[in-house]
Amino acid sequence: MSGCCDHGCSLDRLRERQRGTLRIVLGINAVMFFVIVAAAFYGKSSALLSDSLDNLGDALTYGLSLYAVSRGSVTKARVALFKGGLIFLAASAVIAQIVSKLVAPTVPVFEVMGVFSLLGLAANSLCLFLLWRHRHEDVNMSSVWECSRNDIASNLSVFVAAGAVWVTGSGWPDIVVASCLVLLLMRSAIGVMAAARAELHAAT
Repeated sequence: MSGCCDHGCSLDRLRERQRGTLRIVLGINAVMFFVIVAAAFYGKSSALLSDSLDNLGDALTYGLSLYAVSRGSVTKARVALFKGGLIFLAASAVIAQIVSKLVAPTVPVFEVMGVFSLLGLAANSLCLFLLWRHRHEDVNMSSVWECSRNDIASNLSVFVAAGAVWVTGSGWPDIVVASCLVLLLMRSAIGVMAAARAELHAAT
C-alpha cells in the first residue's frame, strides 16, 4: 500500500500546508515593513515606526517558524533566542527615536499615520485569516497566530493616535502610543528569550 496512508505522510502534508501559509504571511509582512517604515520617517511618527518594526518582528517570526517547522526542539529554541534578540534591538531603536522627539519635539503628519495604520490593519487581517485554520495545529503555529492577532490591536492604536494628533495638534499622542508599543516589543523579546533559554536548559 502507498505510504501516503500512514501517519508520517499525513504529518508531511500538514507541514507542507504550514510552510505554504507561512511563506505568504512572511511576504506580506516583509513588504509592509518597508512600506510602513518609509511612511513612518516621512510622517515623522514614532508610533508608526513601532508598528513597522512590529511587521519586521512578524516577518522574522514567520521566517523562523518556517525554518523550524520540521526541526528539533534545540534548533527551535536557538532560533527563538536569536529572534528575541532582534526584537529587543528593534525596540531599542524606537526608544532612541522617542528620546530624540522629547529633546526636539515634532508633530507627526496625522494623515500619514491614519492611512498607513489602516493599510497595516488590512494586511494583518489578511494574515490572520490565512493563519486561522492552523491556530490549533501545534505550538509553533499557535504562537504565530497569536502574534498576528495581537497586531490588529497595534494597528488600531496607531489609528487612534493619529486621531488624537489631529484633535490636539500635538505630538504627545504619537509618543504615548509608541511608548506602549515599545513596552509590548520589550515584553515579547524578554518572554521569547526566557522561554528559549528554558528550552535549551531542559534539552541539555
